Amino acid sequence: MNIAIRTIQPADNEALAKIVRDTLAEFGANHPGTVYYDETTDALYELFQKEGAGYFVATIDDKVAGGAGIYPTDDLPADTCELVKMYLLPEARGYGIGKTLIEKNLSFAKENGYRQVYLETMPELKKALNVYAKFGFEYLNGPMGNSGHTGCSLWMIRKI
Repeated sequence: MNIAIRTIQPADNEALAKIVRDTLAEFGANHPGTVYYDETTDALYELFQKEGAGYFVATIDDKVAGGAGIYPTDDLPADTCELVKMYLLPEARGYGIGKTLIEKNLSFAKENGYRQVYLETMPELKKALNVYAKFGFEYLNGPMGNSGHTGCSLWMIRKI
């Protein structure tokens, strides 16, 4: 198995949108107000061309297996970015790919001058919650910024 992490490419849009939506459906988290219904999910390459944003794709044997990104979400403090759209195919889980994606994104955030990484998630994504906690993300009492994802009911932050 050849695992690699690379930056997003235009040809990744379709595969990534399917992974995002299939994963949310798998865990019963395909609620209104989440990225499941977000039009930008179909055009992640274009979304992440914004200054201060970056998206990393995990591949297994050159097949897109998932990804995660850093985004300067509207109305966050200038030193804070959001860890977004972190999803993996079921067959890509358990190999440390999620850990590698988080590490890559935290490094990207730090290199781009951010001092905090925020994220929004849902209670249905229990395994992800455990991973975020292991990385030092702490729960907040409410949302920050304006992601537009009102279907997320858990918010976390981590200093870098």
